[in-house]
Amino acid sequence: MKHLLTVLALWTFAILPPVAAAEPAEPVVIGLSYPRTGHYKEEGLAQMRAALLAVEQINARGGVLGRPLALTHRDSAARPEKARANIDSMAAEGATMFFGSVSSAEAIAAGEQAKQHDRLYFATIGYSNDVTTEKGHRHIFRESTSATMTGRALGQYLTRHFPDKKYFYITADYNWGHTSESSLREHTDTLDSNVHPGVTVPFPNARRVDHVSALEQAAASDADVLVLVLYGNELVRAMRIADSMGLNRSKQIVVPNLTQTVLEQIGPSISVGTIGAEHWLWRVPEQENSQAGRDFIEHYKKKYEHYPSSASASAYTVIYQWADAVERSRSFATGAVQKALENHSYSLLKGPSQWRSFDHQNVQTVYVIKVNDLATVIGHPSRQDYFEIVHQLNGEQAAIGHEQWLAARKAAGQAETLQ
Repeated sequence: MKHLLTVLALWTFAILPPVAAAEPAEPVVIGLSYPRTGHYKEEGLAQMRAALLAVEQINARGGVLGRPLALTHRDSAARPEKARANIDSMAAEGATMFFGSVSSAEAIAAGEQAKQHDRLYFATIGYSNDVTTEKGHRHIFRESTSATMTGRALGQYLTRHFPDKKYFYITADYNWGHTSESSLREHTDTLDSNVHPGVTVPFPNARRVDHVSALEQAAASDADVLVLVLYGNELVRAMRIADSMGLNRSKQIVVPNLTQTVLEQIGPSISVGTIGAEHWLWRVPEQENSQAGRDFIEHYKKKYEHYPSSASASAYTVIYQWADAVERSRSFATGAVQKALENHSYSLLKGPSQWRSFDHQNVQTVYVIKVNDLATVIGHPSRQDYFEIVHQLNGEQAAIGHEQWLAARKAAGQAETLQ
């Protein structure tokens, strides 16, 4: 009898249809266009590292709406035409949203191309005002701060600590350079170019002789403050030349957007005392008691054996904020995600931030920073304690107001709402 029951059980199992394995959920593709080569490749690498970490973490917790994320990426070399081609290529691959950039011109170009595909584009880095003013549209969001936000924060600090000083400006000849210089002049009361002169250097192909000539003019001036409105490799070169000329010892050097990745290329020893601004640095989570920020730093350090920069934080924030908007709207559709982001307030890697609805600017605290002396830098176990936060300005006070935004749009012949 026992033998018969065994045979029947085996026979029953044999004739039952096999249980179909659950089909894996189709991945959701997100696209990163970033400079892997060229002037800003270090900032690009920082974005890629953070993006990989964010995707890995989100997938480990079950993905977005039950679907895993897949990251596709292309090298833009920070060139607008390459950024446009990258968006087209990744759209053909099925990417549902895009992010990246270091150059403002690159961000604008990529955002315009994303609009053609009815996809959102998040400018991780791109400080020129026009990214979210004259060139703004409903498909682009900017995570980093604007030139106005930087100028207002720096202006408060410099006016207080360097009153009645003469300035000399050396500026990269493109949108970011011009809007950054204009904002800083306005907020330091240095608009009179006869008293506070300046020169421009070509962008993006400035030669060493261009920087030498500009710095020689600064050295010959009676300026107390030297403002280098430069970025990436061009700032690295200019700072090294300034050091060889002793300008970093005879004048106060100010760099509107002074990032960790650029400082590491310059070398902290020749940058001691340089003043700049940032929208995030790894000291911020500790200062603002952000547990998510602390966790991000620890996970990043464990994975890459390096502290994250603001470029890393921007890319990481963009992916998490997009994923959160998808979850809250229960949709991957561009319009639904856009609406979920607009006027959404959150705290992730720092204190409160908001995606503003009328211009899609991320409104957040701006930090004025000063490069530490070498003993402080190397005294920290990381040997990356580069900056002291000497002042900060909250996002609402720093960001351009609605009336000013409308005036800029009207002057450019743009609609009064994002289109």
